[in-house]
Amino acid sequence: MFDKIKSNFNTQTWVLIPIAIAINIAIGQIVGLLKLPVFLDSIGTVLVAALCGPWAGALTGTLSNLIWGVTMDPNALPWWPVAFMIGYMAGRMAEWGFFKSWWKIVVTGFVIAITAAIVSTPISVYLYGGITSSGSSFITAYLMQTGTDMVAAVFSTNFLVEPVDKIITAMLAFSIILGLPKRIVGGYPKSEQAQVEGGNTQQQLYIAVGVIVVLILLAIFVISKITGG
Repeated sequence: MFDKIKSNFNTQTWVLIPIAIAINIAIGQIVGLLKLPVFLDSIGTVLVAALCGPWAGALTGTLSNLIWGVTMDPNALPWWPVAFMIGYMAGRMAEWGFFKSWWKIVVTGFVIAITAAIVSTPISVYLYGGITSSGSSFITAYLMQTGTDMVAAVFSTNFLVEPVDKIITAMLAFSIILGLPKRIVGGYPKSEQAQVEGGNTQQQLYIAVGVIVVLILLAIFVISKITGG
């Protein structure tokens, strides 16, 4: 086990982790201030997980929430188990070959989303009564007002929001990797996990951007229908 953990870390890993943490906190803080119904606070975590492995991803996610919670937003602190599992699962999906093409990234994002929804629901229910500082809580509040049980309302919200959020997150991390010089990518411990199938990097990048745009438009449409907007 120690050797597996150790294999995730080299000099480039330790350089990337603080950059990834900064990305997580900066984007997460902006999204939180704007009260958007997504999170996008795990882009750096997924990036590290794909290039370095599940344990490096888990560490990045955990440190992101701990640092964010201590320095800027205490509400970020209790969610570190979710961030841990996002990083770990993203790394495992990359190990299983699901970080090599746009459609596999969709699968990766969905698996990460289900994992996040399962881990985050008890935290949301028992620590926050179902209503958190996240912009997605307005969906939970709406469902509860219509008579939906709190646990069901929270899980339903997570099931609606998490797939969109995590697929976009994984696509953005994938796009960043595609945009990096190959000599830099090649220096990470698990760089082979993120090598594009077929070698058509530019096409994959265009498709990834297209998927992100479609998901954003879909999320706006669904939320407007749910809330009657």
